[in-house]
Amino acid sequence: MTSLASSSSAVNAASVAASTTATSGTSTGSSGSASTMSQTDFLQLLTAQLKYQTPSNPADPTALTQEFAAISEVSGINKLNTQVGSIQTSTAAAQMAQASSLVGKQVAVSGDAITPDASGHASSVFNLAVASQSTTVSILSPTGAVAGTVNLGPLAAGQQSFSWDNGTAGTQYTYSVAASDASGSAVTVTPYSVYTVQGVNVSGTTPTLNVQGSAVALPVSSVQTVLGASS
Repeated sequence: MTSLASSSSAVNAASVAASTTATSGTSTGSSGSASTMSQTDFLQLLTAQLKYQTPSNPADPTALTQEFAAISEVSGINKLNTQVGSIQTSTAAAQMAQASSLVGKQVAVSGDAITPDASGHASSVFNLAVASQSTTVSILSPTGAVAGTVNLGPLAAGQQSFSWDNGTAGTQYTYSVAASDASGSAVTVTPYSVYTVQGVNVSGTTPTLNVQGSAVALPVSSVQTVLGASS
């Protein structure tokens, strides 16, 4: 009798496991891969294993603990991946919104380039570490020759601007600023290049800015300051 009971239990266990596996296979869709087994499928199989285990040879508690730990770890990793994906999507949307808000505005980035418009007018900004007693901007042509100078006199510390009206439209010049304080010591100057944002490029992993006067798109992170709408 004992032999028959054990045999019957084994048959029932095999039947339940096969039925549960079939159900799992159906729920995974067309892939049919064991790697797509869900946590629910795993628990169904484990329940069948415990229900129809042989009384004289029960399941090893240590092995069961390891199985629970494994499925919990996989579940935790899947949830973490979902959360990371959500964060990345939110970040990309925020970057796109930030970049779009700059269209039509002038932005300053690190550099010393200056490009006149159709009327020959050009302007840019720079930063003074401390107040200056005298400040002179030199405009240099593509060959390095001095194309013009702008005398700005004494200026306060911080961001300052200048304009120049004698350039050739479309030509990219560079500029340098010589500044000194009341004692005659040189003042540290940080130059910027100013561009008008014409559009946003979303072909890369992060949005970039298409700007007038530069064939290279600018990363949004390179913008040092926003000057406002272009004139």
